[in-house]
Amino acid sequence: MQLGCGLFRWGFCATLEGKQMNTIKALFFLVIFTFSLVAVPAQAASDDNRYFVKSNSQFWMKSFNARHQFEGGFSADLTDFQLRLAKVFGVEVEPIKKLTILAVPTPLATKRAGKPALSKTPTDQTPWGVEMMYDDPLLTKSSGGADVLVAVLDTGVDKNHPDLKNRIAQCKDFSGPTEAITDGRCEDKNGHGTHVAGIVAADGGAGKGIYGIAPQARLFAYKVCGNNGTCFADDVAAGLRVAADSGANVINLSLGSDSSSPLIESAVVYAINKGVLVVAAAGNDGPYVNSIDYPAAYAGVVSVGAIDAAINVPDWSARGKNEDTQSYVKEDGDIEFAAPGLNVESTGIGEYAVLSGTSMAAPHVAGFAAKEWQKSAESPAEATRELLRQFARDILPTGDDNASGWGIPTL
Repeated sequence: MQLGCGLFRWGFCATLEGKQMNTIKALFFLVIFTFSLVAVPAQAASDDNRYFVKSNSQFWMKSFNARHQFEGGFSADLTDFQLRLAKVFGVEVEPIKKLTILAVPTPLATKRAGKPALSKTPTDQTPWGVEMMYDDPLLTKSSGGADVLVAVLDTGVDKNHPDLKNRIAQCKDFSGPTEAITDGRCEDKNGHGTHVAGIVAADGGAGKGIYGIAPQARLFAYKVCGNNGTCFADDVAAGLRVAADSGANVINLSLGSDSSSPLIESAVVYAINKGVLVVAAAGNDGPYVNSIDYPAAYAGVVSVGAIDAAINVPDWSARGKNEDTQSYVKEDGDIEFAAPGLNVESTGIGEYAVLSGTSMAAPHVAGFAAKEWQKSAESPAEATRELLRQFARDILPTGDDNASGWGIPTL
C-alpha cells in the first residue's frame, strides 16, 4: 500500500486514505450497530423514552422505528443504545412533552378513591349542564348537530355504549405501543374520553339514556392518551392533523400541560388553517392568575373554564390573564368561556358516570358549537366562534375576567 501510494502525488494519496478511513469507520459502526441489535435485548417502551428525532432521513426513521413524521423530524420510542447511537452520529434528539387529562376527583366519588361515581341508568336524561346551556330547566331532550363532525381526542370512547354507538364516525388509536395509528380501535379503559364524548353528542340511546349538547353530531373517537390519562404530545399532534385532514369541524381537547409543545402548537395552527374550531379545557390549577394550561392558552384555541350549578367558578378552575390584556379579544393566556364542570353526569364505560374538571366544561362548548355550527358562513369556524361570544352570558365578576372570560354561552 505504501509503495503504491508513493507512485502518486501526496495530496491524492492522502485523499484516498481519508476516504478509506471514513469507509472503515462507517463499516465499524455498522457492525457494532448490527451486533447490538442482536446481542442487546429490546428495551420496553416506557413513559420516559419518547423522543423527537430532528432528522427526516429514511435510514434513521427505519432504524428507530418512527411513530409520527413531522416537519423537521419524527417521534420514536428510543432505547438507551439508540440514544447513544444518535449521539455518536450527531443526530439531535429531545424528549417529547407529556400532557394529562383534566378531570378532578368529584365530591360524589370520594369514597371510591377518586374514581367516578357510576350507575347503570342516568339520574337525569338531560343533566344540569345541558339544561344550563339550553337555558331550559324543564328540557327533556336536546337536539342539533346534524352533519357536524366533532373530533374527541382523549383516552378513547366506549363505541358500544348505547348512547354513543350510533354517533361514532371514526375510531382510531394513536397511542399504541407498536403501531402509530390503528384504524377501528379506540377502546377506552379509563372512562374519561367516553364521558367527554357523551357531553358532546350522547343521543339518549333507545330513549332511556342520557343526552349531550348536540345529539345529532357525529364523532371522531381518537385515542391519543393512555389508559392512565397520560398523553404524549406527538400522538396528540398527529391526532389533530388527521382530524383536520378527515374533515372535522370541531376538535375537543380535554387535556393539557403547564407549558407549550411546539408539535401541538404547529398542529393547532394547521387545524385552524383548515377551518377547524379547536376547543380546549383551561386546566385545574386555579385560582391563580395565568394558571391556564396549553393548548388552551393559545389565542387561536377556544379556552374553557368551569362553573358549578350555582354559576360559581370553582377554586380549582384555571384562570387566565384577561384583566391584563385587551378586553374581549382572545389573546395568548386568556380564558374565553366558562361552562358546566362540577359533578357532571355523562356516559361511562357501559354505564353512566359523574366527573368534574375543566375536561367536562370544554365539551359543553364544543357541543354547543356543533349545535350552532354556521355552515353557510364564508368561514364557519370563525362565524361560530363569534356567535358563541354573542350568546355568552356574563357572570360575576362582570366583564372579561380571568375566570370566565366572555361568560357562559347559552341559547
